[in-house]
Amino acid sequence: MVKSINPIRHKFTTLADGSDAVLLMHELVGETDGPTVGISASIHGNENTGTQAILELFRLLKDTPLSGRIVLLPVANPSAFAVNQRFATHDKVDLNRQFPGSPSGTYSQQLALAISDEFLRKIDIHIDLHSGTDRPTVDYVYIWNDEELSRAFGSTVLYRPVPDKQGTVFAGTSKAVTIEERGIPSVVVELGGGIVDQTPYIERTVNGVLNMLRVRGMIPGDVAPNPKQIVCNELAGIRPTQGGLLEPLCPANGEIIKGGQLLGRVVSPYTFETLEEIQTPFENGVMIMQHLTRNVVESGDYGFMVGNLDGATD
Repeated sequence: MVKSINPIRHKFTTLADGSDAVLLMHELVGETDGPTVGISASIHGNENTGTQAILELFRLLKDTPLSGRIVLLPVANPSAFAVNQRFATHDKVDLNRQFPGSPSGTYSQQLALAISDEFLRKIDIHIDLHSGTDRPTVDYVYIWNDEELSRAFGSTVLYRPVPDKQGTVFAGTSKAVTIEERGIPSVVVELGGGIVDQTPYIERTVNGVLNMLRVRGMIPGDVAPNPKQIVCNELAGIRPTQGGLLEPLCPANGEIIKGGQLLGRVVSPYTFETLEEIQTPFENGVMIMQHLTRNVVESGDYGFMVGNLDGATD
């Protein structure tokens, strides 16, 4: 149904084992003119729910009438993805803090430059898919510079970041290119992850992205109405200070949690004693990220995220 499907292979360096380090993308060209949407995933290698969703999107979109172009970047961080790690094995730094990149920098800075030049600077709209890792599960969407598009994904909880004292929250991220440099609409989705079946999160991601494309008039179909939504202006990430077995005790993501309630407890798998009880930081909060199963954690690992409902809006 699309006019053409073009694989794109961009080499940006050579690795010590002699292999090429490449970006692999897929361009879907529609029959009529329209914007170019870039959809990316796995900028953190252990967040692969979005990659799985892009696979399903490709299978659907190649047979769907399309206006404009869609560029799919299913694995933005191949080295990290291959070993299910957040960071690339070559330099062990956060790729999403290396933008716009450097031709003479570390591996991740060279990769960031390739993503900037070959992807971010060639699209009109950016949809960036993140998830929890293979431990916590997350569920919210950022509102950056296109509220309509962010809401159209269909999540019930959204987050509107507040600029820091330097006036920006984009330093080093892909948003430094898409928003600060180019001013194009940019949406970050945080959905899925954890040691649970990812199928429901993949389906929600696919349906959400398709609805966003309908909002922009790129594919046919009725736009789904937004559910009742909460927009938080403050999020708190809570990390356990003790290592052991983290037992979740909080409500499901998207549900309300009140002051004094426990998010979870860390229990020693050796002595069975409770090492730490973790309370919610707000009097009125909404769950955004948590461990859905009892998991092994180190001190300082990702634990929970709660949105502050005081000051939140519809």
